[in-house]
Amino acid sequence: MVDRGKDRDFHLRTLSSSARDSNFANDPASDPSLLNSVKRLHDLCKAEKSDDLVARVYPQLNKIFQRSVASISQSQTSNGLLLLAIIQFFLDFGDVVLHDADPSLRTFFRSCLSREFADPVVAEATLDFLNMNKKKLLTSFPTLLPQFFPLMLKLIAWHGEKLEKQFLRVFPALISPGSFLPLFPSLVDLPILLVALEKVERSSGSLVGSGIASLQKSTAPEMLLALMDEAYTGSTIGDGGADSESEDSNTMAVADSVFLELLKDENDGLAERHWISPAVAATLQAAMNSAQSDRLKEASNMTPRLLDVYFAIALRNVNDSLICALIPLLMARNSTLFPDKVFSYEVQKRILEFMLAAFHRSPHFVALLKKPIIDRLGEAYDNPAKTELALQLCWAIGEHGGGGESYKEAARELFESLELLLYENLSSSRLGLREPALSSGNATFRKSLQSRLLCFVVTAIAKLATHHRELLPRARVSLGKVARSRISDVRVSRRARDYLGLMHEPAICLSVLGPSRPSHGYMKNPGTVNWSEGATKMISHIPFYILGEQEGPPFHDFSFLDVLSER
Repeated sequence: MVDRGKDRDFHLRTLSSSARDSNFANDPASDPSLLNSVKRLHDLCKAEKSDDLVARVYPQLNKIFQRSVASISQSQTSNGLLLLAIIQFFLDFGDVVLHDADPSLRTFFRSCLSREFADPVVAEATLDFLNMNKKKLLTSFPTLLPQFFPLMLKLIAWHGEKLEKQFLRVFPALISPGSFLPLFPSLVDLPILLVALEKVERSSGSLVGSGIASLQKSTAPEMLLALMDEAYTGSTIGDGGADSESEDSNTMAVADSVFLELLKDENDGLAERHWISPAVAATLQAAMNSAQSDRLKEASNMTPRLLDVYFAIALRNVNDSLICALIPLLMARNSTLFPDKVFSYEVQKRILEFMLAAFHRSPHFVALLKKPIIDRLGEAYDNPAKTELALQLCWAIGEHGGGGESYKEAARELFESLELLLYENLSSSRLGLREPALSSGNATFRKSLQSRLLCFVVTAIAKLATHHRELLPRARVSLGKVARSRISDVRVSRRARDYLGLMHEPAICLSVLGPSRPSHGYMKNPGTVNWSEGATKMISHIPFYILGEQEGPPFHDFSFLDVLSER
């Protein structure tokens, strides 16, 4: 007990000396013994459970915290570990000393982590701190982490897979109603964020310190100078003259709003990102033409895994209004990604899977989002990514009946868009014509893609007309044109003829093309046999399912009495 008292007095003197000593007054973190004293006193307060000791320690720590924050811009020493240790004391004993830790936490993110996120020791300590206090942060400060998710993404983009496990445990806490939508584009742009960070490092030196902070502070004057230069000399923003320095020696294209948007530290809402920017295009092209850094490879690998967590949380916890607002954003970004083939494939796969899952959970989204859906169908010819998106949207339209029985007008408009897409494909093979760089070797790929698109459109038309029977006459006309057309891929015309035949048998047609789950007007799933009623009711669907489209006599040798229960 005497040794503990001596230990306590020694560390209290260290705190008091650091708070008074003029040598450390302007930079407390430069005192090598201070961090150990803070941690030791924190442990003693927890062990002794003494409010008197807490009351003695708190004023000194609060003074040191304020001085550390004030000296960060001039400090040559890392302040991150010291501030985290002091904030941990505030969190654990805030109720005793009536200290609200929220301003201290926000000050740490804004003033310290924004400058030291690239320091591996500070980054790992920050993630450990957040994981250890995650429950308290979520209950007492629920808006803190969602507000600073851009800064946290900078941290994980820079440090990569070695901190991925710790970050994934923190990641769900970044998602809130206010951050859900702006978080998605930031996630898919993680490799582009890393490119921007590497560009800052090459042009301004180490990211640990004030490099990015000074860049962000100089945004307004740099933009003003760039606009004045454009007005008086005719040069465009970001252009370099013949005698200009190399690209990396310039100030990271500070005049480019997209890069500045990527490098922000706080969530300021959903901002539109213009990927037609010459500076961004040139930088990404240079990144793809040169050997990718290990950091860039890791960022590209982590992004799909982060999206898996994001989409899983969305389907489990996020309300319908936010998911409905997210889907148009998914459509827009599906073909606008970091230009790496493997990365694009993995991200697009997850985007499309989530969209279909969202439509399955809330079929009425198809009707509510008819405008963006129709717009994307009109872009089906632009590139393969947009074609694949159109395929999946066609499937969703047909599968969910344009939103359901109560959305007649939306279903009609969607049907008309499908008709237009069908007739455009029948009249000419336009797919890929807007990509003149494609070689003749891709002709087979384009032909296969067009056949897939036609099959999806034909199926969507048939299913939509089955859901909304007032569309059946128009569907028969459309399918008849396909069946009679001279399409090189016979699978398309064969499918149209099959659907025309099904439409002559309403019961079977409803079983095959009708809604896949109970909805308005249907007591149970069409085509689902209730075997307990088989002995008393006629089941018209059974022969179709047993025959399985086989030609000739039935291939089974059992009686229905072997299947149906007897009463």
